[in-house]
Amino acid sequence: MKLHELRPAAGAKKSSKKRVGRGTGSGWGKTAARGQNGQNSRSGGGVRPGFEGGQMPLYRRLPKRGFTNIFAKEYACINVDRLNIFENGTEVTPEVLVEKGIVKKLYDGVKILGNGSLEKSLTIKAHKVSKAAAEKIEAAGGKVEVI
Repeated sequence: MKLHELRPAAGAKKSSKKRVGRGTGSGWGKTAARGQNGQNSRSGGGVRPGFEGGQMPLYRRLPKRGFTNIFAKEYACINVDRLNIFENGTEVTPEVLVEKGIVKKLYDGVKILGNGSLEKSLTIKAHKVSKAAAEKIEAAGGKVEVI
């Protein structure tokens, strides 16, 4: 292969980006493909997102319900049956759960829920534990510590 035989890969973008406003000789000078008049031809022109030409926008036409509690805590929830992958006597902390890939993101903490059964005796440290989960962990011979 020689330098003059080089070609773009099949399906590759062949045309370069349109550079507007670089003089009349470029073909995209003067108005720079914006047209003559109107708010889109002006610098800083255009309308904000959601603007519908003066018609009442959709986000104002729809009824509003409820509110978002900005102080709400979001917990990464896992069930006790997911903890069976650990060996007996293991201390299970939120960091260990992330390391093993059981929890993807910690958010404001970890909550252990009581769905399923636990066959291993583990020491579990979590931010919250449901009553059912605590009963199942202690029935299996483990301990629960709330961080």
